[in-house]
Amino acid sequence: MRWDRLFEDLEAQLEAERRLDLELEVADRTRRDRATRGLQDRLVDLLGCDVDVRVAGGARASGVVAQVGQDWLLIEPPAAATAVAATSLVPFHALRVLTPAGSGRRGAVDGASRVSRRFGLGHALRGLSRDRVAVRVLDVDGQVLTGTIDGVGADLVELSEHPLDVPRRREHVVAVRWVPFAALAVVTRG
Repeated sequence: MRWDRLFEDLEAQLEAERRLDLELEVADRTRRDRATRGLQDRLVDLLGCDVDVRVAGGARASGVVAQVGQDWLLIEPPAAATAVAATSLVPFHALRVLTPAGSGRRGAVDGASRVSRRFGLGHALRGLSRDRVAVRVLDVDGQVLTGTIDGVGADLVELSEHPLDVPRRREHVVAVRWVPFAALAVVTRG
């Protein structure tokens, strides 16, 4: 009988050591995984989730992570938002703090839909330029410009500045502004 207790005790010690080794290995793999996952990977995990974002220039954007690109994030207003809320294109360099609502997993998109866009900020801005939509541009210093993106270069936006409530016509253009990508904080459709 004493031998049985001794063997059971030894078996329990071996099992405890095996569990501890497994826990240490899992913790180590988790740390390694976190260390290799960048902002884009983590934002892709938040597709479909509510977030609150503070950007350079002091502005905030809240809503649902709709798309993630190589160097940008698209936040759509929540379904219950008023007509005042707009979709926000935020370059990664302008992010100051991003706070996922709740656990950061609520409403997440599953399966094949959980992919990021392969194109960069310039390509996304070219889409706005092509569609000739009026935009509101907040720069990293907190200044706001409104108008139409006439062109997008390798690292800058050419914006014809005009009020949002009038179409882009020569007589309405106040100035043509060149805004480097590095100065962009948030771009929203007018």
